[in-house]
Amino acid sequence: MEGFLLRLPEIVIQLLALAFAIAVHESAHAWTADRLGDPTGRWLGRISLNPLRHVDPIGTVLFPVLLAVLGAPVLGWAKPVPYVPRNLRNPRRDPVLVALAGPASNVLLGLTALGLLLAVKFAVPGFRELLVAVLNAGALGAAGVLAPLVYLLFSLATINTVLAVFNMVPVPPLDGSHLLEYLLPRRWAWHFAQLRAYGMILLFALLWTGVFNAMLRPFLKALLWVLLA
Repeated sequence: MEGFLLRLPEIVIQLLALAFAIAVHESAHAWTADRLGDPTGRWLGRISLNPLRHVDPIGTVLFPVLLAVLGAPVLGWAKPVPYVPRNLRNPRRDPVLVALAGPASNVLLGLTALGLLLAVKFAVPGFRELLVAVLNAGALGAAGVLAPLVYLLFSLATINTVLAVFNMVPVPPLDGSHLLEYLLPRRWAWHFAQLRAYGMILLFALLWTGVFNAMLRPFLKALLWVLLA
């Protein structure tokens, strides 16, 4: 319990970063669907950066807190934004654009956080030492007001990277599966769509076997290289 209390500031920061990243992701889905002809998400109030609009009790609360207690990186998901494909102007192409809007928003948010970190890097002497300290010892791992800010920006950069990469995995129901289904010939796309019934099993297999970690590792290494070089 003592270790958990010591990690509480960094856990809170990670949860805030996750909540904001998820809100941006789901808002992007709803906004894109609305622009393409289906207002369902807008009617439900899902074009909003208020995380409470997107909370899934398990994916946004229970699962991230459990990971935090176990000392693992804080990750999770929100309740999906519903849309009606037949309302879209192009019912075959537009679902792909709606799906890709989520990961694209995480890429933009992650790059924004990275850009702010680079601005701090070039403006503050000793930035590398500060970053290493907060990564090794958490948000309060270094003295001064900059440490929590750097930890928040780094959490935003990493969490959005993870969300973007994870959601682009072409396994149903993730966003990347819509792109692959669109690119496949219609006959193959129909067979691929049948995998939706087994999507969660496939996702757990990717996580359990470490395949997703292997996919993610180059992106996180590149992020650290840019910041520490």
